[in-house]
Amino acid sequence: MDDVLPINRAAIAQAQEILRSQFHLLSGKDIDKLPDQIRDPLKHRFQAMLFVADVIGHKRESTSVRGFALLLHAPDLKFCYLDYISIEPGAGGRGYGGALYERLREEAKQLGSVGIFFECLPDDPKLSPEKSVQAQNARRLRFYEKYDARPIINTSYETPLTPGDTNPPYLVYDGLGMDRPLRAEEARRIARAILERKYKNICPPKYIDMVVDSFKDDPVQLRPPKYRKKDIKPTVIERLRPIERIALVVNKKHDIHHVKERGYVESPVRINSILDGLKGLDVFQPYDPTHFAKRHITDVHDQGYFNYFKRVCANLPEGESVYPYVFPIRNSKRPPKELSMRAGYYCIDTFTPLNRNAFIAARRAVDCTLTCAQKILEGHRLAYALVRPPGHHAEVRVFGGFCYFNNAAIAAHYLSMFERVAVLDVDYHHGNGTQDIFYGRPDVLTVSLHGHPNVAYPYFSGFEEETGAGPGTGFNINIPLPEDMDGGRYMRHLEYALRKIRNFKACFLVLSLGLDTAKGDPTGSWMLGRDDFHEMGLRIGRLHIPVLVVQEGGYDTSAIGINARSFFEGIWKGAYD
Repeated sequence: MDDVLPINRAAIAQAQEILRSQFHLLSGKDIDKLPDQIRDPLKHRFQAMLFVADVIGHKRESTSVRGFALLLHAPDLKFCYLDYISIEPGAGGRGYGGALYERLREEAKQLGSVGIFFECLPDDPKLSPEKSVQAQNARRLRFYEKYDARPIINTSYETPLTPGDTNPPYLVYDGLGMDRPLRAEEARRIARAILERKYKNICPPKYIDMVVDSFKDDPVQLRPPKYRKKDIKPTVIERLRPIERIALVVNKKHDIHHVKERGYVESPVRINSILDGLKGLDVFQPYDPTHFAKRHITDVHDQGYFNYFKRVCANLPEGESVYPYVFPIRNSKRPPKELSMRAGYYCIDTFTPLNRNAFIAARRAVDCTLTCAQKILEGHRLAYALVRPPGHHAEVRVFGGFCYFNNAAIAAHYLSMFERVAVLDVDYHHGNGTQDIFYGRPDVLTVSLHGHPNVAYPYFSGFEEETGAGPGTGFNINIPLPEDMDGGRYMRHLEYALRKIRNFKACFLVLSLGLDTAKGDPTGSWMLGRDDFHEMGLRIGRLHIPVLVVQEGGYDTSAIGINARSFFEGIWKGAYD
C-alpha cells in the first residue's frame, strides 16, 4: 500500500525488474512511475496496491519476489482494475500466478468492488494473426476463464487506435462469483474511467466517446466459455492472512512483577482484563516476543541507570520492595553506597517500587514492544504491545509512575532508524519520559494529550510552552486539558493532534495508549466511554500509516477490557477504510 518500509521498497524495485524483463515494449517512464502510483493516489486517480509472491521461508528483513500484481482501486466507482500481473522469467508453472490472482479477488471483494476489469490480448485470428502470439494470448484467457473472467462482447473496446493495428485488447470482466448483472450505464462509467485515467495521453476524446457509447447491452454480455468444459462459478474465499491482522505481543511474564500492597493499582489483573475484553475479536495475530540486545535500551536510557536498576533488583530479597524516599535535590553527584538507599537518585516519586522481578518484567516489556516494531517493519499495518510495567514516565536516567524502561520511546527510536516517527500519547498523565528522551530531536515528533500538570501527575511536566530544545524546538507538542473533559471536547483536541502528525508527514506512529481517560478510572477525572474509545481508534486508524500501540495506564479493571475492545474495533476499521 506504500513505499515507506524498506521491505516494501525492495519489493517494488524487484517488481520493476520483472516489468523490464517481461514487458519489453513498456517504456522506462511507465516502469519508473510505479512507486509514485502507490504513493500518490490523487495524482493517478486510482489507489494502487502492489501484491507480491516471495519465497516461502525467506528472511522477512528482505524479500525475493517471484511474481507480482498491481491492482488499481477506484473507490468512487467501486471497481478494481488489474494493471499488471507477471511472474519472473523461469518461475512459471509453480502456482505464483494463481496465488496472486486469487489474492486479488479476495481484496476486490473486501473493497466492495463490483468486480475486476483488465485488458487481455485477443485469441481471435482476425485480431491476432501471428500464430505464436495468438497461442500465448489464448493461454492467458484460458487461465482467467477458470475464474469465470471473460471478455465483454458486443462493444467497440477492441477497436485499434490506429486502423490496421493487430492485437487490440479485450476488456475482461471478473464478477467475483457474485452473479450480479453488470448494468450498461455502470459499465460505460467504468470504461470511461479506465480510458481517461490510464490512457489520457494516448486516447483522443472522440475515440473514448465512441468506445463508451458502444456499451449498449443491458446487462452487459460476456463471451460464452471457450476453454472450460464445465460451467463453474468460482467464489471468493474471504479470510484474513496473518500479515493483515493486528500483531499482538503480550508480556506473559508481567505477573512476576506483582506488588501486593494496598492501593497499588498497577496490578497484573489489568492485562487479564484487557485480554478478556478482546476475546472473540478476530483481528489479532499473536506472536511470541523476541529477545533484543540491551543496546536498544541504552540507546535511549542512561547506561548508569540501566546498570543500577539491574543490580539493585538482583540484590533484593524475594518478595521485598524498596520505595525511594530520599531525593538528591542538594547534591546529586554523591549518591550513598548502599544500592537501596540510592533509589531516589534515579526516581521521581515515592510510590514506584524496586523489587527482585521489576527489572526482569521491564526488560521483557521492551522485548515485546520491539517485537511489535519488527512486525511493523515486516509489513503489519497495526501492532499491539500489551505490556506491563508501562513505560512513558521513564526518562533518560530516572524511573517513576510505575515505569522503568520507556517501551514506546525505545520502539520509536528503533523505527526512527528507518523513517520519520511520531509518538502520540493519549494517557491521562503526561509522558514526561518520552518528552525528556526526544526533547532535543527533530526526527521524532512527540504529541501528548493529558490532564493539566497543575492538577495531574507528574505535575512538573507537560506544560504547553514545553516545545523542545535546540534542533528539537517545535517537535514537542503538549496539549494539557482541564479536569472535566467529555468525549466530544476530547475529539476536537485529538483532531488537532492528528493534524500535527499529518503535517509532520510521519511514516510510523507509536501510540502510548492509556485507558485511564475513561469515566471512573481511579487515577483520572475524565469521562470517556466505550463509544469515545471507538471514535479515537477510528480517527487514529484513518492516518493510514503503520501504528504500533503500546499499553500504558488504565486502572478501572471493570471497564478496561470493553474500552480496549472498542478502541481496537475503531482503529481496525479506520486503518482499512
